[in-house]
Amino acid sequence: MSDKNAPAVGTLTLDTRSGRVGRVMDVMWSHVQLRPPQGGIEWGARPEDLRALGSCDDLSSRVAQLNAHSRSGL
Repeated sequence: MSDKNAPAVGTLTLDTRSGRVGRVMDVMWSHVQLRPPQGGIEWGARPEDLRALGSCDDLSSRVAQLNAHSRSGL
């Protein structure tokens, strides 16, 4: 699969292979780097294993991220 079939950088996606949600950080060759929405360690996935999430999923993720920051005093 080529880069043109991969989700755009910044897209919130579901890695169907691992069941994890991540934001696309980089796309290179047939490999996509994802990072958890709340931050953390990136992992790699294949574009064919990714499914873009809708705007409601994205909003829910952003709220969770803001809540995590407010609890940590940031």
